[in-house]
Amino acid sequence: MNKELAPLESSQIPTHVAIIMDGNGRWAKQRGKPRLFGHRAGTQNLRNIIKACVEFGVRYLTVYAFSTENWSRPQEEVRGLMNILSEAIEKELPELNRQGVRLRHIGRLERLDPRLFKKIRAAMELTKKNNRLDMCIAWNYGGRDEIIYAVEKIVADGRKPEEITEKLISEYVFTTGIPDPDLVIRTSGEFRTSNFLLWQTAYSEWYFPTTYWPDFGREAFYDALVEYASRERRLGKTSDQINS
Repeated sequence: MNKELAPLESSQIPTHVAIIMDGNGRWAKQRGKPRLFGHRAGTQNLRNIIKACVEFGVRYLTVYAFSTENWSRPQEEVRGLMNILSEAIEKELPELNRQGVRLRHIGRLERLDPRLFKKIRAAMELTKKNNRLDMCIAWNYGGRDEIIYAVEKIVADGRKPEEITEKLISEYVFTTGIPDPDLVIRTSGEFRTSNFLLWQTAYSEWYFPTTYWPDFGREAFYDALVEYASRERRLGKTSDQINS
């Protein structure tokens, strides 16, 4: 039974929440378990946050699942993470589709096993018409790599220097068509951006709870939304301009 929480005004709810799901390994270590035990627990917890997004009215959720730098981790852990993703797609896809969740991917899929690549493509195709929540999975993603990707595409399209604007670049990054995050959450108490959505988070609000990701549930997510609602987003303006 979920605890009853005070409702938030719809105007106070961020349209797009992005999450760095940090602390799985340390959570597992505290329990004397291997790191993959923590990653599995973190994947299970993601189900709770998806439900919370739907409940509270968040329209877009982006989760940092696997970075371009994560390939340098021990091969056993990398293989385990790939298996967890594959299993999660098979197990969770029917329910996600029923809930009206659209699955999207940001990053590069080229390095993935062809069978996993096909699963991801099929999941995106199945859910492409859903419109209750867009869930963007950042897998094999890096913010700097994304900017390189955008520049390569801009050059390949023969764009002239005078055509280059923020709007144009936003049309070439992986998140084209998705609004920039209003709120970014990084669990576990770390204070780093870790190469996550560098272009898109220029004016995002950041929230750094000390809770490890597997324990960051519905109520903790609600607390993050309450904190977001208490902030004044000036976007370069002064308070007087905002309130006039």
